[in-house]
Amino acid sequence: MANKRDYYEILGISKNANDEQIKSAFRKKALEFHPDRNKAENAEQKFKEINEAYQIISDSEKRSKYDQFGHAGVSGAGAAGGSGFESGGGFGDIFDAFFGGSQSSSGRKSSYRGSDLEYPIRLTFEEAVFGGEKAITIEKLFQCDLCKPMNCTNCNGTGQVKRAQRTMFGQFTQVVGCQSCNGAGQSFDTKCNKCRGSGRYKDSKNLFVTIPQGIDDDMQIRLQGEGEPGLGGGASGDLYVLVNVEDHDVFERSGNNIEMSINLNIPTLVLGGTITIPTIQGEENLTIIPGTQSGQIFRIRGKGIVDVREKNKRGDQIITVYVKIPKKLNKEQRDLYQKLQMITEDDTKKSVSDWLKNKIKDTFS
Repeated sequence: MANKRDYYEILGISKNANDEQIKSAFRKKALEFHPDRNKAENAEQKFKEINEAYQIISDSEKRSKYDQFGHAGVSGAGAAGGSGFESGGGFGDIFDAFFGGSQSSSGRKSSYRGSDLEYPIRLTFEEAVFGGEKAITIEKLFQCDLCKPMNCTNCNGTGQVKRAQRTMFGQFTQVVGCQSCNGAGQSFDTKCNKCRGSGRYKDSKNLFVTIPQGIDDDMQIRLQGEGEPGLGGGASGDLYVLVNVEDHDVFERSGNNIEMSINLNIPTLVLGGTITIPTIQGEENLTIIPGTQSGQIFRIRGKGIVDVREKNKRGDQIITVYVKIPKKLNKEQRDLYQKLQMITEDDTKKSVSDWLKNKIKDTFS
């Protein structure tokens, strides 16, 4: 920080300079020290300083912090590029913003990464839980193996062409992508029926997708390089398989747990017992304790779903029990329920009577 020059000094302006004065000073300094115009050894470094100073002083919030705290108040702000330019370079971006073109003379061939593709896949509940392989067929672009690429004659294989542009500051050379080859630097000397000279053609491809255990709805599986081919030697894109999991008739997923509900008759809830229930791994015995209430929850450890990211973790199966009320009764069943009702009513009356007696006794004792 101690070795950094004052930003106002770099731009050659006072601390009271307004926006128009800041821009004017920047234009003047940028023209003077742009590396394509100024061949001095320190021109590039000075241009970087000018760029960094402008990013801070042209931003009212950063300028306020700089005025109050100096360089410490805007540490790292230059690299953040508040004005959309990069600190330590970005010559083309700055010149485009102020002069409508870049003086870059790199002449490098442009390469473009291929497009990513998406493919929706539908899995059953069991396929998502246990994983496995799934065959899919996708349609995408392929690199033509019949046409022979050659350097584009319009840009000589660079993917870029230069054109002169006049501005108020003089004539500048602007480097733009070649329209003949779309910046790829290549064209084709033949136009086969497969790609018609574009270098790429559409076809279908069969793939096997590995489904990891425990994958959930709306997750993605990335197949690297299975997207569309790049241009000008660029890398191929990726294929993203979008997962949709079907609902299950019995089970419902909650994170790595599996939830289900069952209806039990009154005697089982009252007296308790052992019942058999389904799990995703097969049937299991579940002990119902006497006096179980409707809505009570039971848990079977380790009978849930494997965590898709941590294979040593597995969820549980959670069972909610509800009372099953019969809609129709035969005579024998009705008699039994009536007897149970009478006993229950007698017990209730006796309990209430005993409670009242004790209450009166406590009151007058």
